Amino acid sequence: MRKGQNPAKFVTQVAKPERITVAVLNYIPFLSGFYAEGLDVLKVSLTSMRNEPGLPFDLMVFDNGSCPEVRDYLLAEQDAGRIQYLILSEKNLGKGGAWNIMLAGAPGEIIAYSDSDILYYPGWLSRSVELLESFPHVGMVTARPFRTNPEFHTATRQWAQENAILEEGQFLAWETFWEFNRSLGQAEAENRKIYAETCDWKITYQNKVAMVGASHWQFVAYKSILRQFLPFDMDKPMGQVKQLDQRMNAAGYLRLMVSDPLVMNLSNTTDYVKGAYATPSAATSRPGLLKRLIQTPPIKKALLAVYDQIFRWYYA
Repeated sequence: MRKGQNPAKFVTQVAKPERITVAVLNYIPFLSGFYAEGLDVLKVSLTSMRNEPGLPFDLMVFDNGSCPEVRDYLLAEQDAGRIQYLILSEKNLGKGGAWNIMLAGAPGEIIAYSDSDILYYPGWLSRSVELLESFPHVGMVTARPFRTNPEFHTATRQWAQENAILEEGQFLAWETFWEFNRSLGQAEAENRKIYAETCDWKITYQNKVAMVGASHWQFVAYKSILRQFLPFDMDKPMGQVKQLDQRMNAAGYLRLMVSDPLVMNLSNTTDYVKGAYATPSAATSRPGLLKRLIQTPPIKKALLAVYDQIFRWYYA
């Protein structure tokens, strides 16, 4: 027999979620090697996210089986009221498995998805939502212009040709182009060639300007649109996430970017925040002999292969 009355019966109102849910996917299995600065990157990311986003939001974090130090930090952030929804997965479900839970379960009407290594600038959220609400049939908006695969935004360009002003040219400054690609560990010489041989597309629609393209690593979208593409069946933890880009394009949804960089990829280091991407002086720019040696293509390739195999042994 029940003893007494459930006190919840006397609660007269419940909290309502914000219209926007920022959903962050995190995976830091250990704090060494590639992930040595992983926790620091996560802290910088979540802190910068809250720096004048322009609109209120609830934060959801899905942790995909990280190490105890990272889980402890996330629990402390939730206790402090800085994370509204926290999901701690015992195992790494991969990005697709995490997306199936996050994108279906986030309570907001609008979902702002991000990987956990993103640096945010003031206004990143409000500027993204502005484009989402100003253009028709929008699938996703990324808060940074960069050059994406043209095959993934054919529907956007076709729509713009028929309904707006579509311009093709070199609208992205080299510094902005290189800033992002450099964060991915790419070579400058190769990127200068790519920059010279490729172009950008710009759309003007009802006095609003957007760049053509978007990407799965950071975007804002309506939850109702995202649910159309669930579930994601991915048999690898990474490398298949372009399914979202491809499916949205195939369905005819617009894929847009803001016209100036409001987010930045940190990757696995806080060097960018520390200013390490500034041009080094002549006295300090030349790396030591050992650094130059391990950066030679054959040795670098061999060492990375060994590192990759060790990672697979422990975490596959």
